[in-house]
Amino acid sequence: MADSILRKKSKAFAKDIVFLCRKMKQNGVEGALINQLLRCGTSVGANIHEAQYAQGTKDFISKFEIALKECNESEYWLELLYETDSISEMDFKKFQKECIELRRMLVSTVTTLKNKQI
Repeated sequence: MADSILRKKSKAFAKDIVFLCRKMKQNGVEGALINQLLRCGTSVGANIHEAQYAQGTKDFISKFEIALKECNESEYWLELLYETDSISEMDFKKFQKECIELRRMLVSTVTTLKNKQI
């Protein structure tokens, strides 16, 4: 798990979100919107990382499901920021693509883990 592609991608996504939020702050975007994106965008990787020390299979799956929810929420805030002219189309498309990739990986992981339980 320590070197997994999902873990690396989610950490890179979190770092990119931090940099985007810094840029938006400099551009005077509403702090509440920035904070929402910052929280959920960095939470994806945090939950994947935390799953490493889960207290069993159910807890492990739960961490990945939370990461999936946070990924979906990130996409919502990115859409809202784009639609309110707070981020560029280029930034929006880049982050949307990353969200889609992470979501696919998370759905696949959760599905595989749940099927192994049965």
